[in-house]
Amino acid sequence: MTERTTPDDALMRALYAEHAGPLLAFVLRLVAGDRQRAEDVVQETLLRAWRNADQLQRSGGSVRPWLVTVARRIVIDGHRQRRARPQEVDAAALHVMPAADDIDRALRQMTISDALNDLTDAHRAALVETYFKGRTVSEAAEVLGVPAGTVRSRVFYALRSLKLSLEERGVTA
Repeated sequence: MTERTTPDDALMRALYAEHAGPLLAFVLRLVAGDRQRAEDVVQETLLRAWRNADQLQRSGGSVRPWLVTVARRIVIDGHRQRRARPQEVDAAALHVMPAADDIDRALRQMTISDALNDLTDAHRAALVETYFKGRTVSEAAEVLGVPAGTVRSRVFYALRSLKLSLEERGVTA
């Protein structure tokens, strides 16, 4: 079987032989050394040259400036296209990442609320004023109408009781 070559085929072989190497070197600089991407750009450039073979043959001058311009524009278009759409990521990693979940927070609040209900009213009031409302011992004493020493004592024993109550519920520090 004999191989028949058309004038377009001969032109493409000549273009490839003469310009593919220098064009690849030029494109490699444009794509920061990404060889696969550079080869794709050179292939697309030569494909466009083949599509415009009759125009290139009529020009008569050097084809390399046209090839370089086309290659540069392909790289620019690719860069713009990647910036226009979000980067794709592999969804497999999402399965191992913990998701923000309000259920844990709600369960923690329910457990703490139940444990607070186990405290005496005086101990609970001292904790609420100092820890939850952020008041100083003196401010809490004024609000509760008791001496500051009493507030300190109630907070100490309330925290101790709260810790035991939480441990009974399976919560450990």
